[in-house]
Amino acid sequence: MDMFTVIQKLSAGLPWTIALTVVSFVVGASLAIPVCMLRSSRNTAISYFGATLILIVRSVPPIVWLFAVFFAIGQHVIRLSPFAAAVIGLSLITAANLAEIYRGALKAVPKGQTEASKVMGLSVWQRYRYVLAPQVMRISLPSASSYAIGLLKDTAIASAIGVADVALIANQLTQQTYQGLEIYAWAAVAYFGLSFFMAYVSRVVDFRLGMRIER
Repeated sequence: MDMFTVIQKLSAGLPWTIALTVVSFVVGASLAIPVCMLRSSRNTAISYFGATLILIVRSVPPIVWLFAVFFAIGQHVIRLSPFAAAVIGLSLITAANLAEIYRGALKAVPKGQTEASKVMGLSVWQRYRYVLAPQVMRISLPSASSYAIGLLKDTAIASAIGVADVALIANQLTQQTYQGLEIYAWAAVAYFGLSFFMAYVSRVVDFRLGMRIER
């Protein structure tokens, strides 16, 4: 199989890889907010509950979560496609990891700013919206971006449950042609290109957030 055919076939899996990464990250980032609130609660019982949830999710390997969602839930509770099962599993893992990133960023915000916002008469919503949220976003962005790049690579395990991403197509082509070195080299190039693009976007966003906060 020639190089152009390999690239063409691998490119068919790029939309699935990108979609799985983006959807899992967005859903996970949204779920991480209430989980972070649980973990950061002043109530010991609630905080312990949040910490337990995070520990359970992070302690189980991603491939096990995907198998559990796809084979256990997807076949016995509600019918799920491989893509939907992968999104659910990776979103849960993302939520647990980003919740800890958010919590660390929240702790890094000087307490004096919260106290100053109270003196100014801002409501709880206004304090989070205008004082805490922009700074938490800026502080957590580098770690969240690094996790997003790691998530991109983790999406390759979704091929184990049948998601037609770059990893699955590379495996199928290798079995058909026995040209594993060339095929996986181009697959690696695809993942590297996506990772480089994500890193560049994160740097641009970080710079613009920094400029906005300084104003």
